[in-house]
Amino acid sequence: MRETLLALADGSASVTPKSQVVHEEGGFANAMPAAWPERGLLGVKWVVITPSNRERGAEMIDGLMVLSGADGSTRATMAAGELTALRTAAVTGASLALDDRPAVFFGTGVQARSHARVIEALGRGPLTVWGRRQEALDDLVTWCARHTPYLELRTTTDRVSALRGAGVIISGLPIGLDGLALSPQEVAPDATLLPLDYATIAGRDVASTGTVVADDPEQFEALRPVKLSADYPRATAATGALLRDGRPDGLLVAQNLGSGLGDVVLADAVARAATPVR
Repeated sequence: MRETLLALADGSASVTPKSQVVHEEGGFANAMPAAWPERGLLGVKWVVITPSNRERGAEMIDGLMVLSGADGSTRATMAAGELTALRTAAVTGASLALDDRPAVFFGTGVQARSHARVIEALGRGPLTVWGRRQEALDDLVTWCARHTPYLELRTTTDRVSALRGAGVIISGLPIGLDGLALSPQEVAPDATLLPLDYATIAGRDVASTGTVVADDPEQFEALRPVKLSADYPRATAATGALLRDGRPDGLLVAQNLGSGLGDVVLADAVARAATPVR
């Protein structure tokens, strides 16, 4: 994912902003094509977000990933839900190279689990997780005991204590929740914010006090007025440029909204691992 972010920064890959349609209130579907010619990678992810699935006990994110071969033939297909969760966490993992301080994660859902896997693999514990419900935190503790046994996990429903000493704040709360945005007074003036939930946590007030970057600045600009707000700060650089050149001083918000290139790269790794050796 580090190499993917660098490719997005230097323009060596071919990507376009997400093409989106709305299929229910708060629900949408994105088409995310990408190509990386020098690596022979080509594919598209069709991902569908259905908030009403929560009421039915079904997964909110689903869809299909299609990889194409160099000759245009279909090389592989796979479900997009888990792929999306793992790709998102892997991009966060690459971005953690910008800040080696302790991290706190806001949220207890799928992304908390995929991020726990990545943070354990990177040896970046302890990880503090803040959640609104103790029951959800207890479920996460049980899951991590089985799937990430070497990760030192700390949980709390106290937002103030969660933020205390946190240099990195990763947020994976439902998109669009009101009243949860951080104020500048709640975070360190040189904190690194890695929001997965647009402006739910990293709102305009906080973002305006620091530097804003994005995995794909062109895509970010296309989505910024709709998904964040018209007065949300513009991204001044690509996340990959900071990985290459270094982190600026002060507060940093890396709005990695999810590029189809990351999905293609991860899907390629999955397809190669799943192909039997002959």
